[in-house]
Amino acid sequence: MGQITLIRHGATTWSTSRRHTSYTDLALTDDGERQARSLGPVLAGRRFVAVLTSPRQRATHTARLAGLTITDTDEGLAEWNYGEYEGRTTAEIHHDQPNWNVWTDGCPGGESPSEVGERVDRLLAGLQPLLDQGPVALVGHAHSLRVLGARWIGLPPSAGGLLRLDTATLSLLGHEHGRRVILHWNNPPAAPLTETVVATTARH
Repeated sequence: MGQITLIRHGATTWSTSRRHTSYTDLALTDDGERQARSLGPVLAGRRFVAVLTSPRQRATHTARLAGLTITDTDEGLAEWNYGEYEGRTTAEIHHDQPNWNVWTDGCPGGESPSEVGERVDRLLAGLQPLLDQGPVALVGHAHSLRVLGARWIGLPPSAGGLLRLDTATLSLLGHEHGRRVILHWNNPPAAPLTETVVATTARH
């Protein structure tokens, strides 16, 4: 059974300023491009039966700069639709809605946690035939990949709130004794991905 390598895209102007970015199709910053290139040496020795990315340019550009050959783009990897909260920071939203939490409340005019979870579940189900052939790489965004990590191990979408994920990091999903597990999470490019070391983490 193949493993899934998750790659969050490099930095954009909005990710740097912590603005919620879903359908806004921002380019990588110069630093984001540098981050993406730094993934290359870690991924160079890995072979994937498929490389899927979000359709947004920040994800596709990250994949290409990291030396990956994209086999398909998939809307299932698009970022959580923030609706009316697109482009706003959590601090700005809390000014009007002090108790708001994306992981439990979702976004007005956008997606709820259950809707993102259902979307991710469909993506994972569609990946199964590919995983039967070998490892797969997915290049996407912070919140949707965090939901994917939670759903991989059978937790609700809201559990993604416990899985911090920084820009241009690598995570690895796999199996142990027939159970789905997280082998690594939020690894910076300098940290090698192996099956025997489990990463430690933190973030928003």
